[in-house]
Amino acid sequence: MQDQNKNSSTSNIEPHGTALLPLVLFLLLFIGTGVTLTANGTKMAFYQLSATVAILPAIALALIMGREKLEKKISIFLYGVGDINIVTMCMIYLLAGGFAAVAKSIGGVDATVNMGLAFIPARLVLPGLFLISSFVSTAMGTSMGTIAAIAPIAAGVADQTGMSSAVLMGAVLGGAMFGDNLSMISDTTIAATRTQGCAMNDKFKMNLLIALPAAVLTAALLYFNGESGAASTPGSWEFIKVIPYLAILGLAVAGINVFVVLSAGIVLTGAVGLYTIPDFTLLSFSQSIYNGFAGMNEILVLSMLIGGLGELIRFNGGLLWLLEKVNSIARRVGRGNKRVSGEFGIASLVSLADACTANNTVAIILSGRLAKEIATDNGVDPKRSASLLDVFSCIIQGLVPYAAQVLLAGSVAGISPVEVAGNNWYCIILAVISVFAIITGWPGKAKK
Repeated sequence: MQDQNKNSSTSNIEPHGTALLPLVLFLLLFIGTGVTLTANGTKMAFYQLSATVAILPAIALALIMGREKLEKKISIFLYGVGDINIVTMCMIYLLAGGFAAVAKSIGGVDATVNMGLAFIPARLVLPGLFLISSFVSTAMGTSMGTIAAIAPIAAGVADQTGMSSAVLMGAVLGGAMFGDNLSMISDTTIAATRTQGCAMNDKFKMNLLIALPAAVLTAALLYFNGESGAASTPGSWEFIKVIPYLAILGLAVAGINVFVVLSAGIVLTGAVGLYTIPDFTLLSFSQSIYNGFAGMNEILVLSMLIGGLGELIRFNGGLLWLLEKVNSIARRVGRGNKRVSGEFGIASLVSLADACTANNTVAIILSGRLAKEIATDNGVDPKRSASLLDVFSCIIQGLVPYAAQVLLAGSVAGISPVEVAGNNWYCIILAVISVFAIITGWPGKAKK
């Protein structure tokens, strides 16, 4: 472990822009292939080349680059694969897959969807999913746990109503990112306030004034898009099969750890199945759990590979190069309106860091110290700099197709993560409002 920590040290790292080439190669292969095939009329174009395969040439390129011995570079790659954040996400993937598979096998998804359709007008389904995801994510402090809990319901709604799976998952993803950005117990909130030296309440108030208009506009757009599909007659449902979903939502709102929430959901769903379905046995229960685990294999492996690639890029100086370039540009532009240039510098800094790491918490930690310097030099209030760090990291996290949240939503719905990210209307609207806030200085005033 000590050797791995030594390999990951930043003390001897020098900035190199070429270290970003592997990430560029991955994006060109994955997204470029999908776009090209789409233009040629290929159905399911983004499924033709798996991201787990597209990232392999990028990893090979990253291993070739640099002067270190191959053994050391492999050790650095494996250190990134085993990062605690990556392992945490992978465990959530497995538990979410297990819960979703068991719930589906006992008819829990159909029961929940049919109950919802029986009481909720079709026009309110989309905004309802967005608002529920926003509330649960704010309570839980984790977008991953929220998606794991809500996405199976959204997938069931798509099957029952004919609504677009991409739009439904985009609504769930947007709500999850809303709460991730605002929650007082979110990792991003803690990292942003600690690095910028401001109180959580001050950051929350600043964040809310930026995020709330975006949420209202998103809900309105989803409301007017709500008639795109509707079930003619909702199917039959048993309330007892809805109980596991209500239970995990209640536990989530209560602030229970996401691992406990999902584990309890699996156990409770299995118990309901054993009680209500004669043919559902302990053996079939275990098989359903395993099938759920197996269904998450692709995004689990991809997350690990992205973690390793991100660590190689960081070690080879790619992130440090980005940080220095953004800081240099911010200082030059600062000859005009210092506050505006400083805030754009902070936003660009954390956005680029998140695009490289696909982890908003890590992006904030990596860029937090330099963002603090930029804020101090340009008279940006700490609560604004903390808010901008959190907002823009969440925007990018909800829009890059290789981020964990997007991958999970796409996997649950069985659609391309590119489609999910493209329908995340909340993050797109939030980006526009956030840029407006930087240009105008709203809300609040710059530090004197």
